[in-house]
Amino acid sequence: MMQRRLANIHKLIAEYDLDAIIVTKPENRRYFSGFTGSAGLLLIGKKTQMLFTDFRYIEQAKAQAPEYKIVRHGTAVFDIVADTAKKLDITRIGFESDFVTWDIYQMVKESFKSVELRPIKLDALRRKKDKDELKLLRKAVEIADAAFNQVITIIKPGITELEIALELEYQMRKFGSEKPAFDTIVASGDRGAMPHGQASDRVIEAGDFITMDFGAVYRGYHSDITRTVVAGKANDKQREIYNIVLNSQLAGIKAVVAGKTGKEVDAVARRIITDAGYGDYFGHGLGHGVGLYIHEEPRLSPASDSILSTGMVVSVEPGIYLPGWGGVRIEDLVVVSDTGCEILTASKKKLIELI
Repeated sequence: MMQRRLANIHKLIAEYDLDAIIVTKPENRRYFSGFTGSAGLLLIGKKTQMLFTDFRYIEQAKAQAPEYKIVRHGTAVFDIVADTAKKLDITRIGFESDFVTWDIYQMVKESFKSVELRPIKLDALRRKKDKDELKLLRKAVEIADAAFNQVITIIKPGITELEIALELEYQMRKFGSEKPAFDTIVASGDRGAMPHGQASDRVIEAGDFITMDFGAVYRGYHSDITRTVVAGKANDKQREIYNIVLNSQLAGIKAVVAGKTGKEVDAVARRIITDAGYGDYFGHGLGHGVGLYIHEEPRLSPASDSILSTGMVVSVEPGIYLPGWGGVRIEDLVVVSDTGCEILTASKKKLIELI
């Protein structure tokens, strides 16, 4: 597995006519080495695989990244890397331009005075998940599903959004999550009109829609699920909006197949909401890739020319958000295949009335 990933790096080195690549983004550092520490960088060349880290992580790096030579650095990490590059006659280095800040770039330039720095991006190499990654993603989804099944047993009028979020996060940890995949979203009543409404101290009232968007992390891999439930009996307007979003989501899932672009899939789901008269109230993309990072390529959106291929994992999450009324979003993770997709999320999508 690691050799295949490194082979892809070597192809990129040849494509960009480089001698080596510096990997600094945490997700890519982990993906290409196995190292999970919070500090360090990789220097990968045609015949070089080195992991630079500090005193805290030397033993961890040796255990997690056996394919790499481990080099301990002090405070001037780029000076040490530059000195190493000089000794190895490395003169053209790629750096992750979508992660390195201007200040860090200036530090790198100062250290690598005799080296040509070329911008590259590595995230595309993580788009397709191998079978080991899919196994971890399935587990992360399973944990989130289990937490959802538990939390709906305690939701009732009088509980707060914060209490719901706390229960979700507790249950995910209980079932094996390392941490929440992102800040848990719980938005009820008219707050449901905020797609990313973080949990507040608002008290749930009878008849409220409650949108919960959350995820688990299992061995570095994330899950992402959204469900909207009602605290009591749904009224006609709630049923109307919910069913429009559900039909949009089901159509979006059906449209996910290898060979289609992100914009083509987005259009299928968006058309249903637009034809129902609510197109102005669905203002975000249909979905995104999920893996070592919660929002990865490819994107499902009106602007996405990304082409789906077998093994990619994406979310499908349409929504309608009506100011002063509330909102609905439904989200699953799916695995792209040549014949369609496999739905990973198991939590039921039929409107749940918590009576």
